[in-house]
Amino acid sequence: MSRLVKKSPSVCTDLPLNSSDVCNKLRLMKELLKSSYGPTARLKQVHNNIGGAVVTTSTSSVLLQAISCSHPIISLIKGSILNHVSRFSDCGLFASVFCLSLIEEAGRCGLRKDVMIRVYKHLLSLCTAHLQQEDCGCKVKLDFCSSRSLITLARSVIASKPTCVLSEPESAHISRLAVQAFLLTVPCNIPDKVRLGRTVTIPIEGHSVLESAVFSGLLLDTPENISLGSLCSPLRMVLFSASLAGDLSELGDGRIEVHQGVDTDSQILDQLLELGKQVLKDEVKLFVCQKVIHPVLQHYLRCNGVIVIERLGISLMEPLIQLTGAQPVATLHTTIPRAAYGEVHNVSVRQFGSKTKMHLHPAGKTTTCTMILCHRNETMLNELKLVCQKTEHVLRLTLREPCALLGGGCTETHLAAYIRYQSKNDVSESSPVLSCSQTEYLLAAEAFCRSLESVATSLEHDNGASLIDLTHAHHWTLPSDVTEEHLKDATALCGCGVVQSCQNRKWSYLNTEYAEFSPAPLLTAAPLQPTVLDSFTAKVNALEVAVETANLVLDVRYVIQDVN
Repeated sequence: MSRLVKKSPSVCTDLPLNSSDVCNKLRLMKELLKSSYGPTARLKQVHNNIGGAVVTTSTSSVLLQAISCSHPIISLIKGSILNHVSRFSDCGLFASVFCLSLIEEAGRCGLRKDVMIRVYKHLLSLCTAHLQQEDCGCKVKLDFCSSRSLITLARSVIASKPTCVLSEPESAHISRLAVQAFLLTVPCNIPDKVRLGRTVTIPIEGHSVLESAVFSGLLLDTPENISLGSLCSPLRMVLFSASLAGDLSELGDGRIEVHQGVDTDSQILDQLLELGKQVLKDEVKLFVCQKVIHPVLQHYLRCNGVIVIERLGISLMEPLIQLTGAQPVATLHTTIPRAAYGEVHNVSVRQFGSKTKMHLHPAGKTTTCTMILCHRNETMLNELKLVCQKTEHVLRLTLREPCALLGGGCTETHLAAYIRYQSKNDVSESSPVLSCSQTEYLLAAEAFCRSLESVATSLEHDNGASLIDLTHAHHWTLPSDVTEEHLKDATALCGCGVVQSCQNRKWSYLNTEYAEFSPAPLLTAAPLQPTVLDSFTAKVNALEVAVETANLVLDVRYVIQDVN
């Protein structure tokens, strides 16, 4: 008989942020995520203590999912960031570092938590209102007449993931491919209801990244003993979602009554061959099934010049439907309607190293394409595939908001300077509305600005210093072996690549005191051409998620945990 153990009562913790253990965990999480932020970030290898695969990454979605946490506060922050990343695919690390910095600064300045929450919420509204303005100094309009700004945005996303281990030419090549694939999925003729296409990604290990390519249409695994011969375009095709293996279990639920002496296998095989005769009569040249096809039916079709593809899989069904216009046939017991057939223009075979793929060319304009991704090993290839999928999502967000934000930490420093200046000027009006003193308002605003600046400083991982210029409020990095005087003489650029250093420019180190100022706009005849861009939609949402999550954590009074 097993021993009975008395159930322990739940543990209730009062004011969890006053606990040194919780604060240490939050500080450790912040340092972990800060060191994963930016193009020169340090890679992370995560392995749990009970075995399993080793995860190597610097991507927030992979890193946060791989990290196990026991405290509810950590789980709350982790879940909030992962939810943002699942919806917007970018700025997960920005949201994480900013949120944790807000919590840390709130504890450091010593104000009441309710005051910090109200001021943080007010300053968030100032930030979002400023970013929505047409003349915002850190917002750039995207020109869809040229692919240059789109390639810059794609390259900024890809280059920020060092686990991909890409050289400059490789990063540029993948960025162009990502934009090419995105543009292929956008329909040329815009109907009342826009439906974007699909990009199917095929990873190939052991080859150079520069061998990666994008093809219009769909590439599938080549069936055995394929003989294309002379095929006349276009080719009629049929697509089955039901299994054609001939098993009784595929006939559906319910009771099956069989007369004595009847051979069910022969009956089903005859039905399959009747199906084969119909598709031959309808001049079908491509026969595709999501599941398994009976070997006899395969042989019969191939002997009559039909290309047979089985085990397509559920993930390729939707792209194939978009490409061909075919309607999936869900049963073999009815005549195939003429409207169910689709078309492809042609079929060819392509070789990628040791892999052979069959290329289905579209019969007309299509929004389906295939990206062949190559890399030298599995870890880099998995990260590159994930990053390309996220890049495609970021590019799609530009269709909703055709603009981007300055990258390289310049948006963060610009917002910090703007909020510091605005809060100083409206302190007499805002503090009574927020039910706090002017001193409390200014201290909370300073904590907010320092948190923004700490995100910018997180981009530096080689003992360099982070600076802000006191004119346009852009972010600058001072290498550890260069002095500020040499930076003035050098033809250096700011983090986003828009502002160039000059003799009379003044700087201040980030997270140090400097006189508040309103960031001056950049007056140029030509449109700005930044070298680093961030997704506008993703970053604005990340800003909101970070502040709201920080406020939620600051508002937690009790934590009740079941310890059984």
